[in-house]
Amino acid sequence: MKRFIKTILLATGTTFLAFLLMQFPDQAYEASIRGLNIWWEIVFPSLLPFFITAELLLSFGVVKFLGVLFEPIMRPLFNVPGAGSFPWLMGMASGYPTGAKITTRLREEGQVNQFEGERLVAFTNASSPLFIFGAISVGFFHDVKLGVLLASSHYAANLLVGLTMRFHPFLSRNKKQTPKKHSRPSIQRAFREMHRTRIKDSRPFGEVLGDAVLHSIQTLVMVGGFIILFSVLTKLFFMVRISPIIASILKQIFDLVFLPVDLAMPFLTGIFEITLGIQMMSKEVIDPFLAKLVLVSFILGFNGFSVQAQVASIIAKTDIRFMPYFAGRLFHSFYAAFLTILLYKPLYLNRQAFDMHDMPVTSPIAESNWGYLTELMGIVGPIITICALLVAVMILLTRK
Repeated sequence: MKRFIKTILLATGTTFLAFLLMQFPDQAYEASIRGLNIWWEIVFPSLLPFFITAELLLSFGVVKFLGVLFEPIMRPLFNVPGAGSFPWLMGMASGYPTGAKITTRLREEGQVNQFEGERLVAFTNASSPLFIFGAISVGFFHDVKLGVLLASSHYAANLLVGLTMRFHPFLSRNKKQTPKKHSRPSIQRAFREMHRTRIKDSRPFGEVLGDAVLHSIQTLVMVGGFIILFSVLTKLFFMVRISPIIASILKQIFDLVFLPVDLAMPFLTGIFEITLGIQMMSKEVIDPFLAKLVLVSFILGFNGFSVQAQVASIIAKTDIRFMPYFAGRLFHSFYAAFLTILLYKPLYLNRQAFDMHDMPVTSPIAESNWGYLTELMGIVGPIITICALLVAVMILLTRK
């Protein structure tokens, strides 16, 4: 009966979406173009090098090398193997969904078990510094000092999520499955494990490189599809007044917790699609300003349903479950919002006053650097995307 109900719901939802696309073709087209621009200008060119590098490092045993060295750190802190340091660091450097992609590969290779994979996915998917400093701080709010506050809150909250999720599974009978001995780091053993891992992979270098490129591009094409889909959904829900109805309910909740009700609609948009929601929020003139920053931090920690759908699709081919990741998003959201309140004065107000009186030229220089990098991505990004897609096509044709 449950399967039948699920079939009816899926069929009804898909039919409703098709009806909306026919009802509002112009708006859907504009939203899809916007999502496509985000993907091929920023997401694809910024994530592709990290994805390819991660695939190569896994194939050549470097991740196994890091796993041996970082085991005494990662196991006591996060209850994951030392190899978990790789998706954690790469996830913070390149942004979501890199952490989920690398964790899935670790699970496929047997370097982590199910629970360890679920812990890793919960705290290795963070926003990239380029997005926080370049897009949000400089592009939307035109204040690079804001990036220090948002980044500090975001990454500190990410650390707290890892410490919290170390106790996962909280109520499972298999809880005793994960604790292991904390072996001492050994350079000799690390090199030995790296060599053994590389020897196991009998593929020639050319094939390894080709597979790394193809797998990375396939994942990024899927990511682009989700970005475009949720961009269209956000627009269509607004056109049929679904978003305003939900926003009216959010306004009542915001009023109870003393948050500006004008931020309800941008907040709801950000829950679906991060970039558009934060951009809308930056245009609202709100007092106090801290309320706006708290909601921005919450949205960054939540990742948005668009990113969550990407992660769900990536981990679907393994036994890593989605709900632990979703629980990590909730933890991250509230941790980041709380830390933003605590750090607002020391990391933003005090820095603002200091720069205003003592170092008036440092902020414009930093802001111009991040702004230049963001503009450069918009120009060079599409070229990189098109070239990478052509390379993938050539590899496929050569193999056939």
